[in-house]
Amino acid sequence: MTGAQNRINGHPYDWGVFNRGNGEAAGFGPVGQYGVAPWAEDWSRLRNSTKHDDPFDVLKYIPLTPGGSVWISFSGETRLRNWFESRPNLGTQKPNDSGRFGVRNLYGADLHVGTHLRFFGQLINADAAGWGGYGYGSTYRKRLDAQQAFVETKWNLLGAKTGFMFGRQQFLDAPSYMLYNRETPNVPLSWDGFRAYAIWKRIRIDAWDFVQTNDSENKMFHDTENYATRLYGFDTTWAPPDFRFLGERGYSFVDAFYIGYKLSGAAGAISTPTGTAQGSNTRNNFGVRWHGQAGPIEFSVGGIWQGGVFRYAGTNVARNVSAYAINSIVGYRVPKDNLHTFAGIQTDVYSGGNDARKSGDIGTYISPFNPQTNYLDTTTYMTASNLISFAPLVRITPFKSVSIQIKYPLFWRDSTNDRVYKSSGAYSFSGNFGGKFIGMAPQASLAWQINTHLSWTQYVSRFMTSRALNAAGGSSGTYYQSNLVFRF
Repeated sequence: MTGAQNRINGHPYDWGVFNRGNGEAAGFGPVGQYGVAPWAEDWSRLRNSTKHDDPFDVLKYIPLTPGGSVWISFSGETRLRNWFESRPNLGTQKPNDSGRFGVRNLYGADLHVGTHLRFFGQLINADAAGWGGYGYGSTYRKRLDAQQAFVETKWNLLGAKTGFMFGRQQFLDAPSYMLYNRETPNVPLSWDGFRAYAIWKRIRIDAWDFVQTNDSENKMFHDTENYATRLYGFDTTWAPPDFRFLGERGYSFVDAFYIGYKLSGAAGAISTPTGTAQGSNTRNNFGVRWHGQAGPIEFSVGGIWQGGVFRYAGTNVARNVSAYAINSIVGYRVPKDNLHTFAGIQTDVYSGGNDARKSGDIGTYISPFNPQTNYLDTTTYMTASNLISFAPLVRITPFKSVSIQIKYPLFWRDSTNDRVYKSSGAYSFSGNFGGKFIGMAPQASLAWQINTHLSWTQYVSRFMTSRALNAAGGSSGTYYQSNLVFRF
């Protein structure tokens, strides 16, 4: 969709051309009828009562003054998720045949005071259960706490729509293969700090400095700041002039960004042949991405160079970092097809290093802040370190409310001198894995938007490990996940 069409059909703010597609080019995550970040939704049009066409519209715009210049909007989400794994984490996690269940509630209020000031707050609580469960912690079980709480000021400056956000908030202004919202556990990522942005007609800039929310507490309203983990940087996005390709309109966006991480403790550890080495880890990510649509072809191509330094705990010995990632997806949307077929190829390369080395550059790329769950692998058994992925995919939409996707990723290690990685660190197999090919994970998903507020998604995958990995103690397994989500 064009930016104007997305604005008419959904509820993003008026960011012009940056609303194109799913609107994520504006820097606030995908926004359609609802957004990943509820504060990225604009419900001010409901000031006109004739535009109310949904029972929940009475909660989306409530005037608090006679003229409606002060108003409040309420948002909510309840998610029920259950998943089954026959051999979790490539057979390294016991018990087998694990079934888990999670429920979370996210409910918020967005108070607008005129056109220049707003306050947003969101509460969370969550729980988890099941049989043969594992990994439950504060990101699965959460007593009532503040998930987000910030103040934002907005104004027009130098011809741009600008804003400054201070407090606890979601952050999604990065490629989704690098940083997203932590969707597998119940508790999404949130950050404490500030963010400033400016959006012109075809250029936008964004800068931020955050510390991660310390969500490890198990008491009510006890989450504080985790100063051992920081996220900072800036992004510039340019929307080049539109063009025509194969007789159809095309558009694109060019992102140039710097994103810095500071990690300490377990989050900053590096892999060794027998375990991990603790220390402080600074990663400087310099990246570019070109993405858009050229007629029936959709594309995204990006590259990241990751520098920085790791300092061993105790000795403070320093090692430089030199790693990289290359990510692309190119697909063709069949024109005038009743199934709205999209077929594409996704390729990803994340550099590996040599975990036996104790000096010299560290070559293992890391992406510690939860890339989009289904970007690489539905099972989440693979993560963005020492990995090469090649994945053909086909997606059809047989009905307006139903979408089906089939994807067939194949995985290799980038370096056989480095380990295989999962989201929580490196795998430890009972034997020595000397091969390069890890395995393949054919997977299918079905998304059904039952109505405006209720959706049901299902994912199934069979991770088939290679012969070499089986010999090292790995194991093939089946994964199934179901999500029922209510939103308003």
